[in-house]
Amino acid sequence: METDISSSWDIDDEYEKFIRRMNPPRVVIDNEACVNATVIRVDSANKHGILLEVVQVLTDLNLIITKAYISSDGGWFMDVFNVTDRDGKKLRDEEILEYIRKSLGPDSCFIPSRKRSVGVSPSTDYTSIELTGTDRPGLLSEVSAVLMDLKCNVVNAEVWTHNTRAAAVMHVTDESSGLAITDPERLSRIKNLLCNVLRGNNKTRGAKTAVSLGSTHTERRLHQMMFDDRDYERSDQDLADEKLRPKVTVVNIYDKDYSVVTIRCKDRPKLLFDTVCTLTDMQYVVFHANVDAESPEAYQEYYIRHVDGSPVNSEAERQRIIQCLEAAIERRVSEGLKLELCTSDRVGLLSDVTRIFRENSLSVTRAEVTTRAGKAVNTFYVQDAAGNMVDAKTIDAIRQVIGQTILQVKGGSELSRSPQESPTRFLFGGLFKSKSLCNFSLVRPYS
Repeated sequence: METDISSSWDIDDEYEKFIRRMNPPRVVIDNEACVNATVIRVDSANKHGILLEVVQVLTDLNLIITKAYISSDGGWFMDVFNVTDRDGKKLRDEEILEYIRKSLGPDSCFIPSRKRSVGVSPSTDYTSIELTGTDRPGLLSEVSAVLMDLKCNVVNAEVWTHNTRAAAVMHVTDESSGLAITDPERLSRIKNLLCNVLRGNNKTRGAKTAVSLGSTHTERRLHQMMFDDRDYERSDQDLADEKLRPKVTVVNIYDKDYSVVTIRCKDRPKLLFDTVCTLTDMQYVVFHANVDAESPEAYQEYYIRHVDGSPVNSEAERQRIIQCLEAAIERRVSEGLKLELCTSDRVGLLSDVTRIFRENSLSVTRAEVTTRAGKAVNTFYVQDAAGNMVDAKTIDAIRQVIGQTILQVKGGSELSRSPQESPTRFLFGGLFKSKSLCNFSLVRPYS
């Protein structure tokens, strides 16, 4: 059966390559058509998932999509995006413009495939670890401590929490060699120990770990992991907070055989990627769409059908789409105080930092860990253990412990004292023996 499926995928890939050669995609980038944005138009042969591929390229460049118009009825895909950089300016960097042309145009180096839908490819640089389980205060600290004990160095990681669930994608290397970990027995031990940590004392919801020598699109993979973990299922208590959730509606247009999904919520970076990713992974095709994010509130409208060609045909299916889109929007909404840490990288750094957070009763709601040219650039969103805003005394206590590291505190108004009294930068002294520190003016926020 597996051989038959693989053969079918290969046939589909060859057909897609043929269609692509006969109808190469065309990318037009125009800085004159709009006063306040760069207009990017993509015309291409249509196929399932193409909208996500285009949005993913733009999102990975940290571009802001202010408007989008999508039409993909029949065999052709036409899409127009109005985009800016993070500062709200038009795109002028020719290197960025050329990257967009190559990534989306006829010279693009990838031919999408369902079996590579999350970008899986061999990697000798690191080992990828995927984790899902029940969230609890101190979980990231416990996971980091286990990895350090197992002689694993965390070089990159992203952690999301939502609706009592937690998911993480972590890239680790061997502490001594700096290379990917390949020994099967060691990988099995890592997997089993991390699964025990994730499981904890919780017997009602499962915990999962996966270890591979591969590279994935981390954010898409996190959406898939949390979707598989059913983080969209809400308790009765969560249902009481309905007014706080994004406004998602699903209605059918019977004479056109479409279902229309509309979304209204507070705008934020990567919102379009999150919703398109979820619709695609739920096996829905977007035929037409209109996106407007020029005001603080974002508006998205999608005309969809299931891949089998049918619109939404039951109330249960309608509710599931609403719940899954709400979850997709909320996963990246970062609750808590934002802390940015930058220092020389070393083995065990993540374990030490998260241990200090845990000892000061902080809970990490989301984290991004990266290593760049020997520097660790980490972003944490933290609350107290009860889920409330962080008290300023807690930050002061951390200042006394962490040491010669620069920690920039974002969102100072969220500290439990007046904004005027909240410092925006602390210079800590004592714990880390870093030879050099990184100026935080170079650290760009990725939300």
